[in-house]
Amino acid sequence: MQFTEVIETAGQVLDAAGVAAIVIGGLVGTIRFLRQLAGRQDFDLAYRTYRRGLGRAILLGLEFLVAADIIRTVAIAPTFTSVGVLALIVLVRTFLSYSLELELTGRWPWQKTPS
Repeated sequence: MQFTEVIETAGQVLDAAGVAAIVIGGLVGTIRFLRQLAGRQDFDLAYRTYRRGLGRAILLGLEFLVAADIIRTVAIAPTFTSVGVLALIVLVRTFLSYSLELELTGRWPWQKTPS
């Protein structure tokens, strides 16, 4: 197996892990949410918990997807165009990650946890 094939396979594995993290996190979160509703738990609390769990699954999946893009772009074809496209993808995903973090925790990632 040649180097490019190994790198491409690693990228595909990380892509699959990212998608799996999002899908499994969504399924687990939905099952928990439905259980909480069936147990007559407060809807607002169940919804906030569901939303937080789903956001965390998306964040984890995005991390895997960014890693896969970085590996493929830098190791296989580091042309100016591919690096530029990677920069845009990372910028968009970073914005999404920060937005999700702010929505989930109510603070930016660099802010300290309130005591």
